[in-house]
Amino acid sequence: MIFTKEEEADILEAIQTAERNSTGEIRLFVEDFCLRDTPVERAEEIFQLFGMYNTRQRNGVLIYLAEKSRHFAIWGDVGIHQAVGNSFWEAEKRLIREHLQQGLAAKGVCLAIEKISERLRRHFPADAAASNDNELPDEIIYG
Repeated sequence: MIFTKEEEADILEAIQTAERNSTGEIRLFVEDFCLRDTPVERAEEIFQLFGMYNTRQRNGVLIYLAEKSRHFAIWGDVGIHQAVGNSFWEAEKRLIREHLQQGLAAKGVCLAIEKISERLRRHFPADAAASNDNELPDEIIYG
């Protein structure tokens, strides 16, 4: 397993904090091997498989890690992607890659979640007057 229990708790806390401050949804999927030609293809497949497009504002984000294949990707739904563009996702991938190379996967994921959270908060802020339903589960998915 790539994360300790403490690291899992840190990641879940980062996801929950991000989702409290915006209407966006963030999930993390971890598996041993990438089962597609590219990690982006696999991330898109998982995004669809878990119904992450089923958010009101189409602002779900999936972080995908294939530990033994040493692949990863980030997939953002159309709402958040239109708001932030490719350069934002590339910067987040660089952040994760740097930490993976140092053996600090959990720290890299948490930092990326914080950066994604900032953008979600800017473009999809939580409305204090309306309910901010948790549209998707927060737990880490192990495949």
